Amino acid sequence: MIDVDFDIEAGEVFGFLGPNGAGKSTTIRILLGLYRPTSGRVRVFGLDPRREASQILRRVGYLPGELALHPRLTGAQHLDRFARIRGLTDRRYRDELVDRFGAELDRPAHTLSKGNRQKIGLVMAFMHRPDLLVLDEPTGGLDPLMQDEFADLVRETVADGRTILLSSHDLDEVQRLVERVCILREGRVVVTATVDSLRKSSPRSITLRFDRKAPQEAFARLDGVLVRSRDGQQITLSVTGPIAPLLRTAADEGAVDITARRADLDELFLSYYRGHGDPGGVR
Repeated sequence: MIDVDFDIEAGEVFGFLGPNGAGKSTTIRILLGLYRPTSGRVRVFGLDPRREASQILRRVGYLPGELALHPRLTGAQHLDRFARIRGLTDRRYRDELVDRFGAELDRPAHTLSKGNRQKIGLVMAFMHRPDLLVLDEPTGGLDPLMQDEFADLVRETVADGRTILLSSHDLDEVQRLVERVCILREGRVVVTATVDSLRKSSPRSITLRFDRKAPQEAFARLDGVLVRSRDGQQITLSVTGPIAPLLRTAADEGAVDITARRADLDELFLSYYRGHGDPGGVR
């Protein structure tokens, strides 16, 4: 069962996160009119996908998580057929995208690597300059240089006032590109917030080093402090409470070094998915 509630603003990159089975692909297919919801209200561009899917799809570029190309058609044949379906007469932007990604167009799809098939899928999604791009695992199979090229294209697209819904397992990619994220767990939204606000509300990770075996008990007794690991002379703590008692304890215990950082997005994601996050928190 999918029970989600979120909205996406025009001109933003919106991240849609969750592991396999969380409901991401099902939600995307409902938005595009490919699946019909049994209840609830869905609007894309103010239109109902159940009755007005054709009007929505004219304005959408979609890259599915499992891109299926006709095995015997070349990349060029795919792009030509897709251009005719879209009524695309000016193909200069399409050709620019082909050059940027180095898409292989002369060989049948079944002979191409996953990365080369993905390049063709990206060109098909972007080439008609849609108002909304729905991208499910868009950089799968791409090398780091092509991932950087994709990131540049995303920034250019939103600078042009268009919108991107990005579903990805690559949390490094998400935190570089996305303004807001929605995290799903078992078909339900556990949090929707900006990446910055999630980081600000996240636990601090503090590592203390000692010139002896790192003590544990004194820190475990502190409110808002969780001992995450201890390795010889080093101990790592997750801190949600006030910092002053921790600093006093560290001084009393003879800490010789300290480092602190906010949790990055993969840690935040895992904390919400394991159930430690507050679903009623930032929205």
